[in-house]
Amino acid sequence: MVAEAPTYPYRPTVSFELMPPRRPDAAPRFWETARRLVAARPDFVSVTYGAGGGDRDTARDVVSRLLAGTPVLPIAHLTCVGASRENVSEVVDEFLEAGVRSFLALRGDPPQDQPDWRPPAGGVHSAVELVHLLREVEARRCAADPAAAVRGAARPLTIAVATFPDGNVQAGTTRTQEVHRLLEKQQAGASFAITQFFYEADSYTDFVAEARAAGVTIPILAGLLPTTEPRRLRRVEELTGVQAPQHLLDALDARPDPEAQYAYGTAYGTELAQRVLDAGAPGLHVYTFNKYRPALDLLEGVHLGGRTTTPDDAAPDVRDLAGRPWVPSIPTPAPAVP
Repeated sequence: MVAEAPTYPYRPTVSFELMPPRRPDAAPRFWETARRLVAARPDFVSVTYGAGGGDRDTARDVVSRLLAGTPVLPIAHLTCVGASRENVSEVVDEFLEAGVRSFLALRGDPPQDQPDWRPPAGGVHSAVELVHLLREVEARRCAADPAAAVRGAARPLTIAVATFPDGNVQAGTTRTQEVHRLLEKQQAGASFAITQFFYEADSYTDFVAEARAAGVTIPILAGLLPTTEPRRLRRVEELTGVQAPQHLLDALDARPDPEAQYAYGTAYGTELAQRVLDAGAPGLHVYTFNKYRPALDLLEGVHLGGRTTTPDDAAPDVRDLAGRPWVPSIPTPAPAVP
């Protein structure tokens, strides 16, 4: 029996994160993944940008190619740790010249191999400062160039920010501190937020409730990591400090082969996604790690994938998921009338 598709009070936003290829030989596989994900017609695709600017040129090239060759809105990651205001402003100008109108403003991670590292005195020290700087650069460009002002009025700059529903382990912050940081980012000019991934629905719902009580009004998209590979979950814990529940790891490890793990993990991720959507999440942002199958199957599980695979898996039949461009002012569903 096929599960009945849920009826949403509004169409949830769907988006993916892509990481630019670090080596030329990885580019063909990357672009095949990008093609598959773009075919699902997400509202946007975010393109990572390495801390310290290591992926700067590649990230800009990926964003430019997505802008020129696809109907999907690309959002450029922008980090500021260790960079001067002049350098960050230069990068922002380059992206804006390429036609980028959406950014994900991140502080970034300090160098791991430099325990005594301190940010430069004239640098941009936080995501809040970075949001301010993005708005300043846009205002300066519009004031200096009437054509830029017209383009800015037609397509206002959109700035996303990250938030951490269980606190940021690496920064040593609590949930309440992250709520206050998100409020500061909103006051600086952030348009919407994307959460770090989480494994329990309460992580998201409790955070959103506390954020709303504190005065945060911008949309908060639920960031999800497909839970299909125990090795990946352990690796991201090393990188981020976000721990997967032991019961999930045990259940995955107990499966006899990778396909059985994949089926269990997809079911777990689907249930998690459905719970946050049912609780009112305005959308899902999937951390793909440049793998299209887990991301698309996760969305398919909550009836947001919109794809039917042909026998040779070569020409997916895609329903138009993104009937309109993503806009940050997603309406809050009206309460049910008793």
